[in-house]
Amino acid sequence: MVAVPPSNDVDIFAHDLGFIAVVEGGEKIVGYNVTVGGGMGMTHGNEDTFPRLADLLGFCTPEKAVAVAEAVVRVQRDFGNRDVRANARLKYTIETMGIDAFRAEVEKLVGEKMGEPRPFKFDHNGDRYGWIEDHKGNFHFTLFVENGRVYDTDDYQLMTGLREIAKVHTGDFRLTANQNVIIAGITPEKKQEIETLLTEYKMIDAHERSALRLNSMACVALPTCTLALAESQRYLPELVTEIEETLEETGLRHDAITVRMTGCPNGCARPYIAEIGFVGRGPDKYNLYLGGGHAGDRLSKLYAPSVKGSDAKQILEPIIKDYAENRQEGEHFGDFTIRAGYVNETKDGRDFHKDLIEREVAV
Repeated sequence: MVAVPPSNDVDIFAHDLGFIAVVEGGEKIVGYNVTVGGGMGMTHGNEDTFPRLADLLGFCTPEKAVAVAEAVVRVQRDFGNRDVRANARLKYTIETMGIDAFRAEVEKLVGEKMGEPRPFKFDHNGDRYGWIEDHKGNFHFTLFVENGRVYDTDDYQLMTGLREIAKVHTGDFRLTANQNVIIAGITPEKKQEIETLLTEYKMIDAHERSALRLNSMACVALPTCTLALAESQRYLPELVTEIEETLEETGLRHDAITVRMTGCPNGCARPYIAEIGFVGRGPDKYNLYLGGGHAGDRLSKLYAPSVKGSDAKQILEPIIKDYAENRQEGEHFGDFTIRAGYVNETKDGRDFHKDLIEREVAV
């Protein structure tokens, strides 16, 4: 994965290997901060498995990027755990070796030392919706697609609309890491025609939703995925609608809060770095996590286990109201839940299952 700050729209720290572009002068990439050892998957009841954020390995120039990537793969090949499948990922290799030892092996293969990571800052991990004009004079339209589901309803002919655009579009379609679609490379000559179709099929304002919904994501879960223990893609929109009532009441409609749901602990929708995360435990039961970083730069912590989906709004409502009344200037929801004592901060993947606050959640 490659991220260009201040946007972390690919959730760079959730992946085995990533490159954070270091840009100078507003346009020239002088190199990359390399990240290694991220991963979301875990197994319920097995604390030897846990989600983990990637570490900064070091800085490399563009000319060395491929060599570094190949070296990372080779070190994993040589040092990864081939005996225990649940601990086979790169994140566990780095946990076992330590980042310094891992870096030393990479540097041996590359043939030179990596540089110290360069400064960078991420502000968010969402998409930029609507129209964007690029430096070549072409246009790109980022279309909100809730949970990545492209289908027609009586009120919203999304699939048909995209098919009609495909008939006249001379550019391409790009899927984003946030489950949305970018209608990309629209020439100035085609812009009006495509804009007319976007309007006709009610897609032009698809992103005029609550900030919570725009920052929501779910895995496919039931009935598509055989690993799913609970609903996700089909259920999260309903839950967001319920929570939106509280957002409207508290004036938080336009405040971005990341919420993600998966039907099992493999974490395909990256729930462990969301400010609100739901992970399926069984039919209509989810572990509820709070405290993830708004920019995807901090793991969450378990707030309540085996919550019924029908109870989720009631559990979250007082926390959201507390946030609306007592947050500090510019404070994100995940940061607030830690400061206010709802959960302890998860500083490291190996501590994901530790430092839980014992409580009875009223429903």
